[in-house]
This record gives sequence, C-alpha cells and structure tokens, in this order.
Amino acid sequence: MVTGTLSRRAVLRSALAFAAAAGGVGTPWRTALAAKKNPRWNTAIDNGLKWVASTQSSSGYWNAGNYPTAMTALAGTALIGSGSTTTQGPFSENVRRAVDYLTSRSRANGLIGDPLTDNRYTYGHGFSMLFLSQVLGEEEDIERRQDLIDILTRAVDFSGKAQTPSGGWGYVSAKDGNNFDEGSTTITQVQGLRGCRNAGIPVPSEVIESAKQYIYRCKNSDGGISYSSRNKGSSRPAITAAALAALYNAGDYDSKHVPEMLAYSKQNLHTITNNVQSFGHWHYTYLYYSQVIYRQGDSEWAPFRDKLYDKIVSDQAPNGSWAGNIGPIYVTACNLIMMQLDQAYLPIYQR
Repeated sequence: MVTGTLSRRAVLRSALAFAAAAGGVGTPWRTALAAKKNPRWNTAIDNGLKWVASTQSSSGYWNAGNYPTAMTALAGTALIGSGSTTTQGPFSENVRRAVDYLTSRSRANGLIGDPLTDNRYTYGHGFSMLFLSQVLGEEEDIERRQDLIDILTRAVDFSGKAQTPSGGWGYVSAKDGNNFDEGSTTITQVQGLRGCRNAGIPVPSEVIESAKQYIYRCKNSDGGISYSSRNKGSSRPAITAAALAALYNAGDYDSKHVPEMLAYSKQNLHTITNNVQSFGHWHYTYLYYSQVIYRQGDSEWAPFRDKLYDKIVSDQAPNGSWAGNIGPIYVTACNLIMMQLDQAYLPIYQR
C-alpha cells in the first residue's frame, strides 16, 4: 500500500465511522464527504453506480463500440471513484472482476487488450493503465499486487515503444499505424503513464517530455490544439481541454503554452450548452475540461460544477444510466467520473 498519503481506504474508514457515529442514513460510505452536496447529485451518482455494477458481464467486462478493454477500464474507474476497492466498499466484487478481466488481457509485449478485437486498441491500453495504477495503490494482496506491478511495468514499456517519432500516439502503435498520431490517444497514454508513475512504476522521463513537446507543436496561434501533428487544422476545444488536463498530470502548470490553452478552453467550453464544439463528443470534452477547472480551485470549480452536475443529472435515464455517443456504459462512466471528482479518492484526479 502507498504510504505517506491518506489512501482511499483510510478515507472510506473515516467516512464509515463518521456515518455510524452520526446515525447517518442512505449510503453511509459516502455520507461524510457528500454532506454538503446537492442531494439530487448524490442520488444520481448512487443510481448510476448501481446501473454500472448491474450491467457488468459474467466475465467481468463491459463493452460498447467494440471497445471492451477501454469500456471496462472506464467503468472500473467510475466504481473506484466512489471509494470502493478490490476488497472494500459496495462495489468491491465488481472492481475485482474488472481487474481480473483486464489483467487477463495483458499480453507478452505489454499491450493490455487484443489488437484483433479491440477497436483502436491504444485507448483501451491507456485507460487500463490509468485504472490499474489507481487500484495498485490500494492493493494489499501480495500476489495480486506483484501481478499488477508486472503488468503495468510491461504496459509502460509497450507505450514507450508505441510512441511515434513526433512524440504522440495513434489509434494503434507507431509500428502498426505507420507513425500516425493524434491528440486524443496521446492524452490517454499520458494520463495512463502518469498514473503508473504515481503508483511507483518507472516511466522514462523522455517519453513524457516527448509527449509534452508533441502537444506544444500541435498548438495553434489561438491557443487551441489541433487534431494531429500531421494534420494541423483548426483548433479543437475537446482536444485542447484534454491536452491541458494531461499537461497538468505531467506537472506542467507554468509553461508559456498553458495560459493560452486555458484561455482558449474557457472561451469555448465554460458556458455549458449542447452546442459546444465537441465534434459529437460532449462527454469526452467535459470529462477532461472538468478536470482542468477542478484544478483551478474551489472559487472557479464550485460554480462551474453546479451547472455541470445539474445538466448531467437532468439527462439521466430512470434506470440510472445516460445515453449518448458510443454507448450508455461509456457515457455513464464519463458522467460518474466527472461527478465524483471532488470526492478525491483517485490520485490521478487530485489537486
């Protein structure tokens, strides 16, 4: 277990103790941290988490759009965002089965996923690194912990070898994709690698530095990030927000590029509507933009959060899910990750 910081498990125990002492009702494992939140948000989160858990396959995975690895990692991240681990919390069994499924997808070359059945397999690989690295920090079983360390060490090696000479990543490895790269998969890799580094897995600094330089080269004069280093067109608000979140994860808060990217993102995304330039990926856009604003502190986060969460809640289906691009498990997982950001259970999303 990671030492020197307050783990999710320690927070969970404190919340349970607080709830018991106070005679809390409802969902005690979140009562303490959620006391000051809008009750509608808490209900939406609870219903969403229960829907996610109920739709897990008997083999431990979720799927949409032929992305079983990516969807399982995202759904698992939503569940551990609630405070559950592989051994504690109401969704511990679901988390454990998701971990088992993803570890079974680890290949000898380090790829987490299947290049024959996983659509755009670098997404699944990056999201899996992020999820499993967060699980590793709470894993007490020695054998399972060693398995995770081995899997993530090989996964980091695969990512480094899959990086293109330009410093980015494509939908497949550089070798399989003729060195094509683009912004969204690059961000997925950077966050996954940062999660691994935070969990104690060695990550070559040159891999992260090359990725940062890739993002800088994709920046246009308006502060926005274009789709690809090979195809620099107009700026994309979604990719800009995601790139900014990734730069924060990489420890870049102060470079000359960050203020321009932040200004561009705020101009295009801060007013929450259905008509933002998300290119059909509204939930992807706000999954990352919410991380950016959360990092700005409560003075900016709180008013933005209130509007974002109210919109998300208003779109929820009676069964607890959300519908949208790619499929309900994708949209529901994205929404739940957003709505649990300020519970701060996951190191990768903490301020």
